[in-house]
Amino acid sequence: MQVLADWFRRYFSDPQIVFLAVLLLVGFAVVLTMGDMLGPVLASIVIAYLLEGLVSFLQRHGWHRLVSVSLVYSLFIIFVGLVLFGVMPLVSRQVTDLVQQFPRMISAGQKALMGLPERYPDIISTAQIQEVIGTIHTEIAGFGQRVLSWSLASVVDIITLLVYIILVPLLVFFFLKDRELIINWFKRYLPKHRRIAGAVWREVDRQISNYVRGKFWEILIVWAVSYLTFYAFGLNYAMLLGMLVGLSVIVPYIGASVVTLPVLLVAWSQWGWTSQFAWLGGTYLLIQALDGNVLVPLLFSEVVDLHPVAIIVAVLVFGGLWGFWGIFFAIPLATLVQAVLSAWPHHEPPL
Repeated sequence: MQVLADWFRRYFSDPQIVFLAVLLLVGFAVVLTMGDMLGPVLASIVIAYLLEGLVSFLQRHGWHRLVSVSLVYSLFIIFVGLVLFGVMPLVSRQVTDLVQQFPRMISAGQKALMGLPERYPDIISTAQIQEVIGTIHTEIAGFGQRVLSWSLASVVDIITLLVYIILVPLLVFFFLKDRELIINWFKRYLPKHRRIAGAVWREVDRQISNYVRGKFWEILIVWAVSYLTFYAFGLNYAMLLGMLVGLSVIVPYIGASVVTLPVLLVAWSQWGWTSQFAWLGGTYLLIQALDGNVLVPLLFSEVVDLHPVAIIVAVLVFGGLWGFWGIFFAIPLATLVQAVLSAWPHHEPPL
């Protein structure tokens, strides 16, 4: 017990450290316990945070706050309208078509697999291929059951989507318009001396603003370039696959590896082992290389100093806790942990 008491005095003797710890615990507890209920509010805060960069840019160039907010908010509504009524119907049709064509693709894949033992009898046996096909059938059956259960719950999902469509734009407008009013209201309930918490927030805000806004533009650019490339090659489901490639950049290292499979599977089922398939595969790999080596350094002015192992662990942990938003904010949340650890005292305070 004495060891624990000494440790507690060493690290929690500073009231500012105690305040920072309590603030973090309360924040995580609220998100964990009321995350579903506060989903529209949290989503609105994220969107308003994204748009605030453009609003601040206009203000620095002499625009009035309300005029800047009105212009940025109008552009946001137009963008949402284009996605909802322009992109999503096309993606929905392509998803339906892909699901209908999926059995044919699986059948073609089985025929190709069954031909391997004849070509390479010393390496692959018929029994091994049949075992692989049986495993594929089992996975497909499980996936079909998950799709059915999702479709049965689609009514609830539609209602939730309608709530988001109505509430989120309204909340985003008020978060942008009354930003200073809301922040000052929260400050009234915070301690006057919060130097350590302020230092942690400034570091996290710098990293998050760089990461989230950069990631948003990276998704749009990779999505657009992938779609135009697939469309130019005549690849089926170009918009759907382009969207998947764009969203894959959310999950570092893992996303690009996972989304490569459906892209190459659709291309192979359409063209087989032809030069068209090879050119498409090479161009897709070139897009991935340009994204990692050219686009990311241009968009992210400051590189997040995290080890790849820390990034993967953050994606697994926060994604498991908060789903999509946990995956999207895995790196900023890991940066928050790093900033807190850096600000935390590492030695006994002077007597």
